[in-house]
Amino acid sequence: MTRSFPFAVAGLVAATVSFGVIGVNAQSPPAGTPPAAGAAGGPSGGLPMVQPAEGIPWPVLIVTSVEVLRSARAGGMDIIRVRGLTSTSNWGSPHLVPISSGEAIDGTLDLMFRGLAPPSPGPISPFMVVEAILPVETGHPYKAVRVRAGTNAITLKTLPGYAEIATPKDDYSKIVGKYFVAKGATPPAGVAAADIVREADMNWPLRVIRPTDGIPSYTMRPNRLTLVLSEDGRVADAAWD
Repeated sequence: MTRSFPFAVAGLVAATVSFGVIGVNAQSPPAGTPPAAGAAGGPSGGLPMVQPAEGIPWPVLIVTSVEVLRSARAGGMDIIRVRGLTSTSNWGSPHLVPISSGEAIDGTLDLMFRGLAPPSPGPISPFMVVEAILPVETGHPYKAVRVRAGTNAITLKTLPGYAEIATPKDDYSKIVGKYFVAKGATPPAGVAAADIVREADMNWPLRVIRPTDGIPSYTMRPNRLTLVLSEDGRVADAAWD
């Protein structure tokens, strides 16, 4: 999907922000290349994030904010700063990929927010906050910026400016043992709301495997949540795969 990007772009720089560690990479990193680690002790503090030894280039799960800052010291260069969430904590190398081809008729710069997804399924973990930065040279023709993730997109129509969405309330890292309620179904009687997970609340691809279901095929999809149900309708196992 990546195409030529004819307008002047100062460079593609991916900055990972998680657990207080910032990693910086020039241009889109190739698959299997872990990002360089920066200094610890950033805004969040704590331990450095785990980087996969190899990975699959894949859109991150959700883009949560898009900001364009205009530099006063670089001739008015615009700096695009994007934040989002990955499905698990073992993604690496977040970066922005231009997908515009030629000058857009509506003046919108279209970008994909991508990272290196883990190459195989792993345990469910909390969402990880990631960040990427893209400088664009002075005099660019764009009037808006649209950033696409795996399950949503945000368009910023005023440059410089800022746009964001509400982040999900549940990352499903503690989903095992809860009762699964499909869309249109009635929750089991006498079960507390905290012990129920509703399909209607999930805004990403979902695969539900019931006790009588087979698995006719398997293709890795890092932003798909797979739930294995028990006989009584509870989540017996889960993975982003």
